[in-house]
Amino acid sequence: MTLTAVAFYAFAIVLLASAVRVITAKNPVHSVLFLILAFFNAAGLFVLIGAEFVAMILVIVYVGAVAVLFLFVVMMLDINFQELRQGFMRYMPVGLVVGAILAVELVFLAATQLAGGPVGGQANNSPIPPLDQVTNTEAIGHILYTDYVYAFQVSGLILLVAMIGAIVLTLRSRPGVRRQQIGQQLDRKRSEVVQVRKVPTRGGV
Repeated sequence: MTLTAVAFYAFAIVLLASAVRVITAKNPVHSVLFLILAFFNAAGLFVLIGAEFVAMILVIVYVGAVAVLFLFVVMMLDINFQELRQGFMRYMPVGLVVGAILAVELVFLAATQLAGGPVGGQANNSPIPPLDQVTNTEAIGHILYTDYVYAFQVSGLILLVAMIGAIVLTLRSRPGVRRQQIGQQLDRKRSEVVQVRKVPTRGGV
């Protein structure tokens, strides 16, 4: 067994174990830490196949920004674990349906790939140029922004919807916190907020 094969199996085993711990860990902080470990091992696998640009993007973007941001958000949130456990059984049927749909889609995608047919319904007319003519980054950009430009735009919209959803879920009113009501401020009259009083000489209000 060559060194490359040993490295592949090592990265793959740690990646699978970390991915399992992401969804099975009870502590959300531990889940984020296992997610970071999974990202690093996935980057190692990309390096083994010669996609060093994708590996660096995975480490810089996901580990350096997204995962660290998740960790800070999870640590700052006041998570009520009792409330999460109570709502688990109520949302389990919906989760099972969504999981079943995703599983069927993955099986269909794998069957299509094994059959040799194109996933998008048509073959790629402009394959990646030879590596001796362009760099790895240029080849990725050529494919991403030509053949898969619509999928790239859709992924951006999905991230936008996820960001809006995270803001809506975390934006909640708390008792005892005074917030600015711009509408009420604009509707106030002068007689309600201004009081004119005659102050005597050498006297106070």
